[in-house]
Amino acid sequence: PLPLVESGGDSVQPGGSLRLSCAASGYTYPTYSMAWFRQIPGQAREGVAAIYSSDRYTVYDNSVKGRFTISRDSADDTLYLQMKNLRPEDTAIYYCAAGTPPASVQAWRPSSLNQGKYTWWGQGTQVTVSS
Repeated sequence: PLPLVESGGDSVQPGGSLRLSCAASGYTYPTYSMAWFRQIPGQAREGVAAIYSSDRYTVYDNSVKGRFTISRDSADDTLYLQMKNLRPEDTAIYYCAAGTPPASVQAWRPSSLNQGKYTWWGQGTQVTVSS
């Protein structure tokens, strides 16, 4: 198992910013690809952003493009999600996930936001956007 612990969730007003962190108790770089998902209670979990094991490639859901940035600090094995211009519809529980990627980014990219491609999950952190 690869323990993942998210932090940084909070309540903010629309237009505000937050940075989520996901600490891995193990060595994820550069072996694993990682991603952020979110879930509203009663709804399916959806992929938000993903980063390939090499860190050169990222994928974003259309709903967050231009507002969210996924990154990874290999020195301390922490995954980040910088969120700007937050909207009420961004309210959800955010989860980080890690998985073993295909050998090529071309094979990884089409399913990079598919939760079935990730093996290890954190416990989630709540983000609430409300005025």
